[in-house]
Amino acid sequence: MPALLAITAPAVATVFAGGGADYQMVPIPIGFEMAAVVIASVTGALTARKQKLDLVGAIALAVFCSLGGGLIRDVILQVGSVYFLDQPLALPSAVITAAVTFMIPSLIEKQDRLIAVLDIFSVGLFAATGADKAYVYGFEPIICVTMGFFTAVGGGMLRDICLGRTPGIFQRSNLYAVAAIAGAIAYVLLADMGIDHIIAVIVCVATTMLLRFISLAYDIKSPADMDIAEAIHRSRRKMRATRPETTTRSPEELEGRRERVQADIERRRHRERRKAALDRLQRHRKARAHRKLDL
Repeated sequence: MPALLAITAPAVATVFAGGGADYQMVPIPIGFEMAAVVIASVTGALTARKQKLDLVGAIALAVFCSLGGGLIRDVILQVGSVYFLDQPLALPSAVITAAVTFMIPSLIEKQDRLIAVLDIFSVGLFAATGADKAYVYGFEPIICVTMGFFTAVGGGMLRDICLGRTPGIFQRSNLYAVAAIAGAIAYVLLADMGIDHIIAVIVCVATTMLLRFISLAYDIKSPADMDIAEAIHRSRRKMRATRPETTTRSPEELEGRRERVQADIERRRHRERRKAALDRLQRHRKARAHRKLDL
């Protein structure tokens, strides 16, 4: 029995370590990878300053923002390695960025537009890498998209939870989480079609950024507190209210309507004349009855 375990244990360990992957994850240039980590760390540190947190709080929020999404993904999938443990530059980059941003915020806050562009770039890149890892290990497409979503916005969700507030991705706002989901879907579709994974990553990032910028340019926001049935009823009432004004009638229809109105007027006049005659007859009879009594 011990000999059998000694023989089978390496094989079992290999299966769980490899997860059944047929090929390696898509290689992301280290510069882009660290840029995404740095930008996410900057947003976390700036949030810490707005909340009047200390340096430890800034570093913690920066680490959550930059590495929290990947950590959620790795804990759920339980395959391969944990990203920030496997990448030796990830955690130091996040910590150093948080410290610099916390101590010299004036250099960072002036570049708000650049940070916004790079932030959505990092969201798209995280969505692609999250979906790619699940895809490589043979998970279903819906799981791949979900892992892309968690990798992209999970860090911000952890940041808001630590601050004791409702995560921004759950509130009505310009497309952010929706853009990440769309990017992950684009990646999975292209990967299933056999498109090179590098191209799929580029399309994922481009889709995420494009949807985000369109939502900002045209102020498109995710729906909240909506009732489709009530909207349909309002639309029908509006159509009924405007129908008489927009409907055109033929001369024959107008003439027929005029004749019906005229006939209705004549019937009413006839009823009024008959009622008046009956009233006069009633009064005449009462008068004759009084005269007889007098006599």
